[in-house]
Order: sequence, then structure tokens, then C-alpha cells
Amino acid sequence: MTINRRDLALSTLALPALAVSALALTTPVLAASADEEAVAKKVEAFRLAQIAADPKALGALCADEVSYSHSSGKVEDKATFVTNATDGKSKFLSVEYKDPTIKVVGPAAIVRFHWVAEQEMAADGKKVPTNLHILMNWQKQGDDWKLLSRAATKL
Repeated sequence: MTINRRDLALSTLALPALAVSALALTTPVLAASADEEAVAKKVEAFRLAQIAADPKALGALCADEVSYSHSSGKVEDKATFVTNATDGKSKFLSVEYKDPTIKVVGPAAIVRFHWVAEQEMAADGKKVPTNLHILMNWQKQGDDWKLLSRAATKL
């Protein structure tokens, strides 16, 4: 059997690729980091606080500097968001955060999900469905995660 330089070079290049492939097959998928799990709990707490229209809980989850943007383009600061979210003009019948993803980058977390909800308007009982894509940015402040910004896009 004759081995030339090209064959030797190709086989040398293939060995690291095979080693990486073998490692991928034997390495278990890593669990979410502690920060990702902490953010996931905050996101769920935020969803529950929205449904309950709980001003204390919503206020505690938001950073003082929060920028809360609606799919209409309206942007609210913390006080305005909490007031409007809990004013009783509507109530959530359901709020689902579908297919959430969380990526922690240093002291920040990028959260995305598909929002599917239905609200009932207090004035006339009209039911209003919403279908949105949400981007949330959470910031680690001390040992706690706070919502720093939120943006919504209609689907």
C-alpha cells in the first residue's frame, strides 16, 4: 500500500474531527445554569403577576429603570407600566409564554418567547386575543434578577 503526502494530510485532518464527534456522542447535554434557572423563575413569576394584576409583585420584578414597550409602540416607565397593568380596565383570562429561550450573558439575560393571551375588557366584556413575540432583557442586580426592558411585536 502506498501512502502519499495528500493521503497523510487528509487523515491527519480527519482525526480531530472524529475525536470531536466521539466526544459529542458521549458527553451528556449540560443542564441549564443556575442563573438561567433563576431567570426562568422570575419570568414565570412575572407571568403570574400579570395574570393576577398584582402591582406589588410586578414592581418588585422590574428594575427602577425598566423600559416597557408594547406592540403598539407605546413605551412606559416602571410607574406607568405597573399602574396601567393593574388599573382594572381589563383582566387576563389566560396568558401563555410559549417556547421560551433564555441566554445569560454576564449580568444580563436575553429572554424570548411567543405570547398568546386573552383579555376581557371591563367596560364592555369584550374578549381580546393577543399573539405576540416578546423580547425581555433581565439584569442581575446583586443576587437578584430584574426586568430591565421588554419589547413586543405583533404576529
